[in-house]
Amino acid sequence: MRRVLVTGGAGFIGSNFVRYFLEHYNCEKLVNLDLLTYAGNLENLSGIEEDLRYSFVKGDIRDSVLVGRLFAEYGFDTVVNFAAESHVDRSITDPDIFLTTNIIGTQVLLEAAKQAWKLAPQDKYSREYREGVRYLQVSTDEVYGALGPEGKFAETTPLTPNSPYSASKASADMIVRAYYKTYGLPVNITRCSNNYGPYQFPEKLIPLMIHNAQADKPLPVYGDGMQIRDWLYVEDHCSAICTVLERGIPGEIYNVGGNNEKANIEIVRLILKELNKPESLIAHVQDRPGHDRRYAIDNGKITSELGWQPVHTFEEGIVRTIHWYLRNPDWLEHVTSGIYADYYKKMYGE
Repeated sequence: MRRVLVTGGAGFIGSNFVRYFLEHYNCEKLVNLDLLTYAGNLENLSGIEEDLRYSFVKGDIRDSVLVGRLFAEYGFDTVVNFAAESHVDRSITDPDIFLTTNIIGTQVLLEAAKQAWKLAPQDKYSREYREGVRYLQVSTDEVYGALGPEGKFAETTPLTPNSPYSASKASADMIVRAYYKTYGLPVNITRCSNNYGPYQFPEKLIPLMIHNAQADKPLPVYGDGMQIRDWLYVEDHCSAICTVLERGIPGEIYNVGGNNEKANIEIVRLILKELNKPESLIAHVQDRPGHDRRYAIDNGKITSELGWQPVHTFEEGIVRTIHWYLRNPDWLEHVTSGIYADYYKKMYGE
């Protein structure tokens, strides 16, 4: 992992990964390719630009000319693809961008990696690649669909996505798998549970509730709020990705979970309690179409085979997250102004 391309590195998980990787690994170069859409924010990387190993490029992963030029210029040996449209609500109202970015963008990256790394790129039968190269696709547990009251998602669970977002991510996973099966490209896929932590855009549950509670605004909770998710502190996710890059077997999929199943309403109440705000701020709103009831990740494979496990409990991580937002009001103010206000009104009304 000497020369690394991180796509979507100005987003929530991507920016945390850039910080984590530069802190823990002595790479020669890390290039962050990000289009800076609504959730991409260079303030997430404040101070990182001073690191001489780091470079930022504004661009689209669907731009094959740009992606090919970056491979030629920097000689990447590692690609970590975070770049994706990722919010389910937005995929319901505007699915087109999810299909092109999440599927076509992934294929563009895979093709560029294949052309750059394959020892005989013109030989369709060749499966020989440069030593030490790796493409890692960051995916989601939402590709598995929904669970009943019992059980957990394993890597062998059939893919049954229920939203345009999760369908686009499942499709991207299939493209990644096809590049391994057809061309032998050294790839891995990680599928994570719900992330939380610093720098998360406030359309997501935890930062949205923190932001509204601070302002004494209603906290919009879908339906009865009993949708259950397995919550993963973002730094634990970053360490899992690095573990897969270091020790993952090419072609394998690894589920990454935090072992923290919580109902949405439970998290909302915890946030209100930590901020000393009344539960009367909770405002139940109509549930969104196709809302999955429960997710839970079985991370036994990455734990037993690669030796990774989460180190942050939810009780520790949520307090750290709340207090990060309290310490960074300027960041929160900047990302909740302008077009975000219009989006919020569209989703939740006044």
